[in-house]
Amino acid sequence: MEKFGFVFPGQGSQKLGMLSELANAHSIIANTFAEASDALGIDLWQICQHDNDNTLDRTDITQPVLLTASVAIWRLWQALDGPKPALLAGHSLGEYSALVCADVMQFGDAVQMVNKRGQFMQAAVPAGEGKMAAIVGLENYQIDEICDEAEEGEIVSAANFNSPGQTVIAGATAAVERAIALCKEAGAKRALPLNVSVPSHCDLMRPAAKQLAEALESISFGVPQIAVVQNCTAEASEDPELIKANLIKQLYEPVRWVDCVNTMHKAGVSRIVECGPGKVLCGLIKRIQPEIRCVGSDDPASLENARTEMMA
Repeated sequence: MEKFGFVFPGQGSQKLGMLSELANAHSIIANTFAEASDALGIDLWQICQHDNDNTLDRTDITQPVLLTASVAIWRLWQALDGPKPALLAGHSLGEYSALVCADVMQFGDAVQMVNKRGQFMQAAVPAGEGKMAAIVGLENYQIDEICDEAEEGEIVSAANFNSPGQTVIAGATAAVERAIALCKEAGAKRALPLNVSVPSHCDLMRPAAKQLAEALESISFGVPQIAVVQNCTAEASEDPELIKANLIKQLYEPVRWVDCVNTMHKAGVSRIVECGPGKVLCGLIKRIQPEIRCVGSDDPASLENARTEMMA
């Protein structure tokens, strides 16, 4: 039997003015942002609509903004009697959005936690000492070998397996720069540094993961009401403690997005809604499993189209 799923984007999907059309049409969007803003004492809606202080791309702000945007769309989906998906998955930060929508985490807890997660990540690696880069056109084994060669006593490794032939690496700045040069020598179509302030999903994040583990002790996790495929295992678990442990590991282990999408496909998912701003994940899914139809949801027309497609 055909099933459909929801996926939730991570950092990089934020954009100025996001969800403005949906907010004009549905008060649930503004109400969700107000709830998150109250939890943090920061006006997140003002930031994502105007960004007067240039903070939207700061990781401790980006993370709660994207989480809130995804949860707002999910709440609107439910309010509009959208059907219930069979599986959920989120890319990196998006995993928190998925866990809120699966009733594993309370929304207010998650907003505060991803704000802290951003702070822990930023503090773990001083500005300029870490880097990420996108590598296009090499096999995973080639990238692993190149990272091993480029280390020279520093850290560099695969961070995101985004789609076949597109992998992101992360680590110490000099080691990533050596790896970029080696990737180009090996015939990569592209090897480009990413405009990010933190080298996520590598061993440089272990201090942040330790702090995150301590912070997560203060909040309760429930049993998922919808299965969530997690980044570091590409599997779904019903055990709240295992889900929490995987969230901690996710900070320093690679995001296995290709495997996550393949897990959803093997479970019978043939249609997916990207629940959040943009369609970055739809682009990746098209390259991973071309037969899966993925649609966006971040404006009224897209959301209505998604509802129609998922109810078919």
